[in-house]
Amino acid sequence: MATDTVTDLFEEHRPVLTGVAYRMLGRIADAEDVVQEAWLRWSADRRDDVKEPRGYLVRITTRLAIDRLRHVQSRRESYVGPWLPEPIVTDFGPSVPDTAERAVLAESVSLAVLVVLESLSPLERAVFVLREAFGFPYAEIATTLEKSEAAVRQLAGRARKHVEERKHRFDVDPAECRDLTERFLSAASGGDLEGLLSILAPDVRLVGDSGGKSKAPLRVMQSADKVGRFLVAISQQSVPDPEVRFVEVNGAPALLVLSGGKPDSIMQVEVLDGRIQCVYIVRNPDKLLAFAGPRTD
Repeated sequence: MATDTVTDLFEEHRPVLTGVAYRMLGRIADAEDVVQEAWLRWSADRRDDVKEPRGYLVRITTRLAIDRLRHVQSRRESYVGPWLPEPIVTDFGPSVPDTAERAVLAESVSLAVLVVLESLSPLERAVFVLREAFGFPYAEIATTLEKSEAAVRQLAGRARKHVEERKHRFDVDPAECRDLTERFLSAASGGDLEGLLSILAPDVRLVGDSGGKSKAPLRVMQSADKVGRFLVAISQQSVPDPEVRFVEVNGAPALLVLSGGKPDSIMQVEVLDGRIQCVYIVRNPDKLLAFAGPRTD
């Protein structure tokens, strides 16, 4: 196989490989490392008997991601405060024209789902990602994981049940999410407690991720009163040269807050029945590097 063909084939499938790795690991740098390692193996391997390059590359990437996940899970045990996935700007592009398929991809990369996936075993997470996000057949997943198809089906059922029981149901209507995000921004930035309470669910949760490198709650906050008062309090703290932009992050609208042109935080809300059920705030600077470049809106 010619060198240019080897490269072209890999680049053709890179988006899928990156998608699998990111959903497995929740961190862009880890995902990119895995994909780079997959490239090194692909470029060095004999490929004369490879009939399905996509399946072959996904198999390599998934196995590498499982190994990496086992390593990073121990690292996250010492993480300061709540851990959230690294936000990514999502643009599924023209290659995903079907609305239903876009909805599946958006949900599979949502912060809510990725947080739940953290509690799965590496094998369960791999099966869930390959089956639910990318629709791989059970037989192909079995080959990838070197398991029987029956075992893979058991893993899939267990993972699906776990995710359904623990993820917070939320509406994915972009227009409603955008509207509530705008109202949230207006009330929070204006220190309007009553305005916030009118859109926060009674048992709303606030999850802040700082990694101990910036200010954010070290525990999950819950209840409209606590979350509302916290948001009003931080609105009164001056941020040098503030700017807020709307971005699409992990399949849903979000707010990118900049200070002096540099990323300060990403804020995103989950919506159900016209109320905000959860507020995510990512302030760990290591997880905002992708937003330090040109405008993303």
